[in-house]
Amino acid sequence: MNDTKLIDIAAALGISVTTVSKALKGYSDISKTTRSKVLEMAEEMNYRPNSNAVNLRTNETKTIGVIIPATVHHFFSSVLNGILEEAEKRGYLVIILQSNEKYELEKKQIALLLQKRVDGILISLSNETDDFTHINTAIKKNTPVVLFDKIAKIIECSKVVINDKKAAYDAVNYLIKKGYRRIAHFRGSLVPQNSIDRFLGYKKALEDNNIPYDSSLIYMCDHNSDFEDGYANAKLMVEQHKDIDAIFAITDLVAIGIIKYLNEAQIKIPEQIAVFGFSNWFMSTVISPKLTTIDQPGYDIGQRAASILIDEITQTKEHLPIKHQIVELPTTIIERESTLRN
Repeated sequence: MNDTKLIDIAAALGISVTTVSKALKGYSDISKTTRSKVLEMAEEMNYRPNSNAVNLRTNETKTIGVIIPATVHHFFSSVLNGILEEAEKRGYLVIILQSNEKYELEKKQIALLLQKRVDGILISLSNETDDFTHINTAIKKNTPVVLFDKIAKIIECSKVVINDKKAAYDAVNYLIKKGYRRIAHFRGSLVPQNSIDRFLGYKKALEDNNIPYDSSLIYMCDHNSDFEDGYANAKLMVEQHKDIDAIFAITDLVAIGIIKYLNEAQIKIPEQIAVFGFSNWFMSTVISPKLTTIDQPGYDIGQRAASILIDEITQTKEHLPIKHQIVELPTTIIERESTLRN
């Protein structure tokens, strides 16, 4: 382990520690000759700045915290890739935490990140989060926060999102144009904004196509909107309704659970019931039939959120005003076998 200090370089060159420090920082009152000698000696002695000391002087840790609801979801792994690449490019380390869709755990994690003195926080809210005191506490402590994917509109901070209402509208409108009329919606829990917006997009598409809304065709997936939710609700739906010809699911995981049950029940997809997912998880291309879905630009969401956060960290350190922004990234329909009628 190298323990070279400024005093060692100064002794080797016969100059003061202050001169060495200024030369390394590029101060204009140090001659080019002296600076060149200092840099050469620092390289020869394998000198590396003490990052802890630098952090104490600058009141920065060069670290950002990220809280996501789940790491197993392909969408969030794509988001993390975007965050990590942007952070590395701009010289930041990343602490990644998983809330497991639990509000209490999310609160503890925010407190932990503040205790670790992270320079900023990126967070996608848990399904249980309906009190935002912990987020506002971080903001009041001058720790920049950027929300992505699952957000709360009333929190005053920057946000990176898709238009969930429009994406859901496009999905259901697509099904209607394909000739499907009795369309069930397997929705998420009542708290998350993206769950609310996808439900509203579903309803608006029905309304614009003069199809009456039927609340009995709504199935709650409040166990983290996962595979088991899709499977169990598909079984219940088939028992309760014989006329449903399509399902719009809140996530691909839910849709995959639906497809598994329908395949086991020997219900043909899409001839008898079409299935439409959301997020374009990699499993949507390997299940049979392959799943039609909405593609969310996970990597771009992560990269943009990290970029905005780091910009706001810089503005905070320089005591510059921060103008919060809402960035909305586009989605696209990926058409596959689960909705294609002959």
